[in-house]
Amino acid sequence: MSLLSPLPPADRLTAYEAQALVLEDARTHPPEAALHQLGVCLMTELLDVIGDGALEDFHGLIGEVLIGAFHSAAQRIERDADKARDQLAGLVRDFDGSEVLDTEIQEVTRRSRAADVAAQAMEIVRDAAATTYTTATGEVWSPWKGTVRASRATAAQIDARDALRAAKVRKRADADPGSTIVAFRAAPQADTAADAGRIFDALNWARSQWPDLALATSGAKGAEKLAVKWAQQKGVALVLARADFERHGRAAPFRANDELLELDPVCVLTLANSVDSDRAAGLKPFGPALNLAQKAAERGLRHHALRPRA
Repeated sequence: MSLLSPLPPADRLTAYEAQALVLEDARTHPPEAALHQLGVCLMTELLDVIGDGALEDFHGLIGEVLIGAFHSAAQRIERDADKARDQLAGLVRDFDGSEVLDTEIQEVTRRSRAADVAAQAMEIVRDAAATTYTTATGEVWSPWKGTVRASRATAAQIDARDALRAAKVRKRADADPGSTIVAFRAAPQADTAADAGRIFDALNWARSQWPDLALATSGAKGAEKLAVKWAQQKGVALVLARADFERHGRAAPFRANDELLELDPVCVLTLANSVDSDRAAGLKPFGPALNLAQKAAERGLRHHALRPRA
């Protein structure tokens, strides 16, 4: 009598589970549903513990650190896999037909594939925790540096610097946003229900014009966070040109605009102030949004300024 459980049909396996199965490791990998539940439970428990006390003021930071821990783990494992692949390329190049070298090639291949599966496992936990965090707090997690690959649960998030490098050398497919970029900059105070409706309508229009679009934005608070949520809900790739205040100081938001324009967007959308008259009253238009609109006009790019409906 076999002690092994029967394998589920292939059409019931997720992509992660199928890759884990072909490793032929005697040890089992946790199913994707279990990893997803782990991410949900960890974030739920964290927010429950710190949500009703003095730590509540820091729940956003603490939640982002938890998600970031799994993101960092995935990145470190990916680097190990890349090292194994580099080693494998050298072994294949120098292969002389010997049994010793053939055995080493098989071992390095196994190690790189195992690392790929492990990285996917960490990404599943990360995405589940991030989704739970957004549902509970309304905030959207994104890594400060680097690129997040698309998964079943979330849209890709592509760092603008990665996207620019990929556009030049075409070597990093995961960070190549494609040719249809739509750029969006908007005021932080534009975060009312009326603003959300106006932004979502504009982005839905852009997607109808360019179905394969990638949304490029700085991801700043307010209106741009609403755009990030839209992209995640629609499975649209994100290119995040974050303002690096530590490096560029007060010029950081404008340097981010330069990165957005270097992506050669087909269209630029801006919202310089809230469409809610009560919220906009007494507030100046958002300078970086006006700056991006001006630079887009100078380059002859298609530009639409979002305004209150008539």
